Amino acid sequence: MLTELSSFSRELALQLFTAMARLRAFDERAVILQHQGRIGTYPTFYGEEAVQAASVWALPRQDWLFPTYRQSAVVTLRGCPPLVPLLMWRGHPGGWHDVMEYRVAPICVPVATNLPHAVGAAWGAKLRHQELVALAYGGDGSTSAGDFHEACNLAGLVGAPVIFLITNNQWAISTPVSKQTKIRRVADKAAAYGIPGVRVDAFDVFACYQAVREAAARARAGEGPTLIEAIGYRLGPHATADEPSLYRDLQADRLWEPMEPLRRTQMALVAAGLASEAELDQIRADSVEELRDIGDSVDAYPPVTIEEIAATVHRETPWGLRPDRLREPSWGARGGAVG
Repeated sequence: MLTELSSFSRELALQLFTAMARLRAFDERAVILQHQGRIGTYPTFYGEEAVQAASVWALPRQDWLFPTYRQSAVVTLRGCPPLVPLLMWRGHPGGWHDVMEYRVAPICVPVATNLPHAVGAAWGAKLRHQELVALAYGGDGSTSAGDFHEACNLAGLVGAPVIFLITNNQWAISTPVSKQTKIRRVADKAAAYGIPGVRVDAFDVFACYQAVREAAARARAGEGPTLIEAIGYRLGPHATADEPSLYRDLQADRLWEPMEPLRRTQMALVAAGLASEAELDQIRADSVEELRDIGDSVDAYPPVTIEEIAATVHRETPWGLRPDRLREPSWGARGGAVG
């Protein structure tokens, strides 16, 4: 059962549903573009739309979001054109959004490295007496990384107004959560740092919204950080380069499919009399239609050259990447490259 909807207005409920529909449409279109070779490897987030939509909608625009690679589309819920994150997956410099305008930090691909960044932003806001909250996303695998523990420890120590939103989808690529950590409840890890740990249904957009709102209220009241564990299941592959049938029982996976948040939310809204089936179907159709031709926009940006990649990373192009060095190596007798 989803959270009781009596405390949600029709307007807010439809806003959350629309945000989820837009995220779903983005994710589906990105997968298609990757299969067509128009963007690079793409980390899908099918099934995590409720967590992402709720977290954005529960916070005012001045609050900061610190996404991982799996939340690359949350910036679109703050008004950024969907083309921008798609260009990021194309490897094009046009794929970097305006961080200050949208209050969304750059995507962090290394696991858990965004968490200390969020603590720094939140602590800085506290020192400046600014009523800002920072929210950092992560997966269950991130709680096994050193950055997670360092971030939680510092946040608890200084009372930083930060929210750690951990989506426990039970898999870190091919490693099940049971082989990542001995503790059964990720939220219980919060106790080691003197901060509250909360558990919520990752497939329930309304429960996720309430959890983030309450954590933000605590932070703004000077009560420090909160760790939220959103419990769900990874309904799709880790990314487009992943083949989950090699390590997962796909029959068991199908048992989770009815929990898929978008359809589940639609059924709840209709049952509560907040919207009609036709109205919600139209929202979903409009979300898909908005992105139908975005592949043409992606194609308008030529693939990035090695020189351009080097120029955005290094002050000077490394010797081995200079145009006169970019040729097939001549392999020596012991396997080392010659020249």
